[in-house]
Amino acid sequence: MGEVVQMHFTTVDYVIFALLLVASTGIGLFYAFSGGRQRTTQEFLLADRSMSCFPVSLSLLATFQSAVAILGAPSEIYTYGTQYWFLGCSYFLGLLIPAHIFIPVFYRLRISSAYQYLELRFNKTVRICGTVTFIFQMVIYMGVVLYAPALALNAVTGFDLWGAVLAMGLVCTLYTTLGGLKAVIWTDVFQTIVMFAGQLAVIVVGAHQAGGISEVWRKAQNGSRISGLELNPDPLERHTFWTLAVGGIFLMLALYGVNQAQVQRYLSSRTEKEAIMSCYVVFPCQQIVLAMGCLMGLVMYARYGEDSPLDKGYVKTNDQMVLFFVMDVLRDLPGLPGLFVACLFSGALSTISSAFNSLATVTMEDLIKPHFPGMAEARATLLSKGLALGYGLVCLAMAYIASLMGSVLQAALSIFGMVGGPLLGLFCLGMFFPWANSIGAVVGLVAGLVMAFWIGVGSFVARMQAGGPPVPGVTVFPDTVNATTAVMTTLITSVAPKPRPSGVQALYSLSYMWYSAHNSATVVVVGLLVSILTGPWKEKELTPGTVFPVVGTLLFFLPERYREKLCCVTPLEDKSKALGRQPYQMAKKESNGVAHFQDEEKTGEEEAEEKTAQPSCKLARVEQETAL
Repeated sequence: MGEVVQMHFTTVDYVIFALLLVASTGIGLFYAFSGGRQRTTQEFLLADRSMSCFPVSLSLLATFQSAVAILGAPSEIYTYGTQYWFLGCSYFLGLLIPAHIFIPVFYRLRISSAYQYLELRFNKTVRICGTVTFIFQMVIYMGVVLYAPALALNAVTGFDLWGAVLAMGLVCTLYTTLGGLKAVIWTDVFQTIVMFAGQLAVIVVGAHQAGGISEVWRKAQNGSRISGLELNPDPLERHTFWTLAVGGIFLMLALYGVNQAQVQRYLSSRTEKEAIMSCYVVFPCQQIVLAMGCLMGLVMYARYGEDSPLDKGYVKTNDQMVLFFVMDVLRDLPGLPGLFVACLFSGALSTISSAFNSLATVTMEDLIKPHFPGMAEARATLLSKGLALGYGLVCLAMAYIASLMGSVLQAALSIFGMVGGPLLGLFCLGMFFPWANSIGAVVGLVAGLVMAFWIGVGSFVARMQAGGPPVPGVTVFPDTVNATTAVMTTLITSVAPKPRPSGVQALYSLSYMWYSAHNSATVVVVGLLVSILTGPWKEKELTPGTVFPVVGTLLFFLPERYREKLCCVTPLEDKSKALGRQPYQMAKKESNGVAHFQDEEKTGEEEAEEKTAQPSCKLARVEQETAL
């Protein structure tokens, strides 16, 4: 084993890296002192609902295509082969379902936070539970995203680890606090371009040095890194076509369907149509990003073969290997290493800025405003900025906890699977099953979270008890690794083949790609059972526009009287044109009221429905309590 090798930046590299931070800060300052100058919560948190399709789509892409993916995907391909590429198959439904189900529901209700939906559909308790779960999820995730590029930079170039963390954290906090969502979205656009440029530079130069793309592909084939279609349905297999293409759909839905960071971007669009189009635009971009990450992994293999820098001891983990490869390939080209590190930091900045802004939004809208409905607009805006600043400081603290994690890619994905899965289940329960009630929602969410952490912690304990020698090339975790976060990392198995686990051990061996599907299904099943036992809700008790009639569509072959009993007759009302005539800057209370009464006019075609006037008044009051 050789010693850890450190390479160093040139002056040009440092200048390019500094320009990224300066440009990001400049965009934040521009939006702080232009336009409405972030004087209202509507502008600070929702960009005045004035964004067009192009910046929103690139921002959607940048939010979760961070340094985590830039570091993790090439390392995954280098170590295990191209099986991971089949994740792209999940993007079809993973983006179509949000575009045509989640966006219409959220946009037509004219909400600011995704969790306002939970109060309109269930009650305030469910809303608070969803909000607290989301805050927990994002605070952990942004720690991973902030720490990952700083760790790689420190390991390979000797750049001060916590200096890099502080620089990123403080710059991001500054432009998010000053410029609001507009600054976040436009810095995302700039940072996405930097990410594409950095990855493309490495692929082009690396492939040229290896003898061209055809030579890269030939070496990868000879090294058994080009994977075929693995159709093994076993959910315990780490990566197969089914775990990636089907399990990945639920992961994508948790990210692009119900995560507040993404919902906030949909809601900032000028129209519902532009919000839907942003999902269509982000689809090819996602495929390009995935392809670039996979190609970088193949170029790495063409350069090093089985004799990896990790095996030689030049780096300590797979996650540092990508940056070592970049510095190795680009060492004779001043400026390009700096461009790639700027690419890494762009990924981190785009993600944590989205986290700060979305966390400030849910804290303000879901935890503070309902208790202080008369708060002045100027005071509310100032408090929102203070919350963004506060979460920026919390993120720096979480970066230390992230330093105890193992393999970065799977850690981050599994956090969303473990915590994002139950949240996805909660929204699906409310949106697709009209008879689900608030008791079922709370019990289902708790059951999903318990199941998630039971499997996660159980798999960690099972691996520690096995204690076999790890697979070569897989990150080895230090003894001091944190038990809660280590469960989200790569499965460590012994070199000798093991018998298939059974019983509880099989549950602990579940592929991390199935976490989101398993945990969301737990919420739905438990929620429905509890709702049936405690008295299912009738269709007339629901707030209009909160249920998407997917069950009614699937059960079209049943007679109408049976579908009525299943509460799946009423379609989702299309109020987009009517709402489009209302000013976007209208108060929340007013807009919700308009949406509700317009819906009553559309559904009041029969006199018999006047009997529902009393519950409708009650629901209107609930909506007004939700108001800003």
